[in-house]
Parts: sequence; structure tokens; C-alpha cells
Amino acid sequence: MPVPTATGPATFSPAGPGDPRLGRRAWTSLVLLGFVGQLAWAVENMYLNVFVHDTITDDPTAIATMVAASALAATAATVLIGAISDRSGRRRAFIAGGYLAWGVATAAFGLLTVDGVAALAPAADAVLLALLAVIALDCLMSFLGSGANDAAFQAWVTDVTRPANRGRVESVLAAMPLLAMLAVFGGFDGLTRAGQWRTFFLIVGGIIATVGVLAWFLVRDEPVPVRRGERLLGSMLHGLRPAAVRANPRLYLALAAWSIWGVSTQVFLPYLIIYLQRYLDIGGYALVLGVVLLGASLVSVVVGRFIDRMGRVSFLLAAVAVYAAGLFSMYLARGTGQVIAAGLLMMSGFMLVLAPIGALVRDFSPPERAGHVQGLRMIFAILVPMVVGPYLGAAVINGTGETYTDLGVVKQVPTPGIFLAALAVLALIVVPVLTLRRRYDSATRG
Repeated sequence: MPVPTATGPATFSPAGPGDPRLGRRAWTSLVLLGFVGQLAWAVENMYLNVFVHDTITDDPTAIATMVAASALAATAATVLIGAISDRSGRRRAFIAGGYLAWGVATAAFGLLTVDGVAALAPAADAVLLALLAVIALDCLMSFLGSGANDAAFQAWVTDVTRPANRGRVESVLAAMPLLAMLAVFGGFDGLTRAGQWRTFFLIVGGIIATVGVLAWFLVRDEPVPVRRGERLLGSMLHGLRPAAVRANPRLYLALAAWSIWGVSTQVFLPYLIIYLQRYLDIGGYALVLGVVLLGASLVSVVVGRFIDRMGRVSFLLAAVAVYAAGLFSMYLARGTGQVIAAGLLMMSGFMLVLAPIGALVRDFSPPERAGHVQGLRMIFAILVPMVVGPYLGAAVINGTGETYTDLGVVKQVPTPGIFLAALAVLALIVVPVLTLRRRYDSATRG
């Protein structure tokens, strides 16, 4: 049953239309925090996997385990911090303090090496201990980052936006992951290729921490309904109750679609750099990714303005078709030119899917539970995909048995099958999306 709040009964319903204009301070905060948050996640989701592969172990199951463990930590943080920020009605402190601590944890990866572990525990399995240490630090970093970004910042975005401007805002935020990857590839890839991992992590961590300090002066808490008279555990678990699902089908259909899309991306994304570098033997993969990511980001920003006009669900169907075509093209692509063309199609679809789904979830988020819904988003869009997807990818890689030799050591290598497996998973998204269009498309138009 809904729990009374300081402003009336709690229900899962779209926020009111409100003023669609956002001020300069809000846009600055959105862009800066969104970009730097995704910069941190780009390092965690992609380069940390390369770090483990190159310096600790080539076992894809180890990478899958690390990804799954960090997803659990991230989900726990978002559920907890989201509920606490709803109860306090404040996001700024969690954003600023969280980004600062997030940066420190990221910088700490530069201190972890197999040789360093061996020196501390010469009688132990240094590789295993180093792997466990990386996984533990990854979980800590994910907890801090998700509390700051996925819980507090994303809830704040819901607070300051309205249905009339969410399509535009989401298209900008959707571009941030790829722009962040572009910045990492263009600015720091040379450090990783030279094995200067300590410098790499120190620089990225310093950037994140600095933005945490700036956030204290930029972000202003919005006046939102504050929940009172409900225990913290009840606030955290509210959205997992069957009654909440039955009462709010639009929200959960959108989350289900997000989950399927997320699984499909995680089948290939953790192994993408290794695939380009080791299977396709593209030495200039950073340039290839740079062209792809910049082009896809421009597509997202330009096309994103039509989301609010076209209708969220109708736009989503078209975006899924683009993403599916891109995945199949990547399965076939071999040469550099083919990979650029296929990658541009795939990553454009990747981003165009994310924007309308994010807007739909915000549309159906109640003002008094904006932080709580971020916890649900983490379960559906992060936890399930990052637990299921990488293991599916690892199974495909292990099943093919492809290897390469690096300094006399035989290592496993990802194969094109990861894109075909991602496409097979993506096909399942038609069920929640078509259901949402049939029952609610008219209600989602901006």
C-alpha cells in the first residue's frame, strides 16, 4: 500500500509538466557531472578489464566475476543511497562527497601490481591475491561511484527535469558514455599501451575528485516531497514488492526493456578493446574508437531532439532496429574501414536506445521516490546485465578456443561471436517494448 508522505500519498505516476527550461547552472552541473561520472565508468567498465587482462590474468571468467561483483556493490549502493536521499530530500552532499571519494578509490588502482603483492606475501599465490585485491577495490569504487552518480546525481536529474524536456536531457546524457570513452582513448590510451597504469589511474582519479569539490558549489537541491513515517528498509524494498509492480506496469515494462538492452551490451562491451586489439589486430584501435564514438555522440545529440516529438516508445523501436543492424554489421566487419562503419551504426543505435528508455523511466518516477527508482534502475539496468552479460560473452569466447601469443604466453581472445550473441539477447526486447507501445504510447508523448 502507498505510504503517506509530507506532501500526500505516494504513487508511481509521471511528474507534472512544470517549466521545461533549465538554467545555466543546471545545464553546467548536468554536463560536468554526467561526463566525469561516465569517464570513471569508462575506466571501470573497459580499461580495468584490460588492466586485469594485461597485468594479472587472461581468463575471461575472472573478468566476468569482477564485473558481476562490482555490479552487486553498485546496486547495493544505489538502493541504499537512493532511499536515504529520498528521506532527507537532499542530493548535493551525496554527489559532492561521493565523487571526491570515488576519485580517491580510482587512483588507488595504480598501487596494485602482482609484483607488489608477491613482495608482501611471497609464500602465497600472487596472481590470485592480486586479482582478489582488484576485485575488492573495484567493489569499493563501484559502491562509492554508484552512490554518488547512479543514486544521488540521477535522482537530482529527475528532480530538475520535466516530461517536456527529458528527451533532450536524456539525449545529452546518453552521449556522455561515448564522449567519456573518446576522452579516455584520445587522452590516456597511450599511457595504458605503455604500461603506465599508475599514472593513468592517478590522473583519472584526480579529475573525478576535483569535480566532486566543484559539485558542492554548483549543485543546488530542489524542493522535492520528503518521505516520512516509513522505515529505511521499507523504502529500499518498496519497488520489489509484487503490489508495486502490478500498480505501475509502465515503469516496470520500461525497466524490463532496459534490462534486456543492458544484457546485450554487456555480452561484448567488456571484451571490445581486447577484440579490436588482439583478434582484428587493429593497432590504431584508439583512432577507430575515437571516430566511432564522436560520430555516434553527434548522432545522439542531433537526433535526440526528436524523441519528445515522435513519442518515446515509437522512437525506441526505431533505435532498437538501428542497434540490431549495428551488432550484425560488427559480426561481419573485419577491416578497419568496415569496423568504423559498423561501429558507428552499432554505437549510434546503442545511444539512441538509451535515451528514450531513460526518459520513460523518469516519466514514470514519482517525485517522492526519485532516488528509490534509481535503485530499481540499477537492479534492472546494471546488476542483471553485468551479472548475466559478461558470463554469456565469456562462454562464447571459451567455446571458440581462439588464442594469440604475447611474449611467449598463449592467451584467449574474444571472437566475432560475441556480437551475434548480443543480437540474440536483444531480440527479446520486442516483448516489453511492443507491450508498452500497445498500451501506453499515447501517454508517453512529450
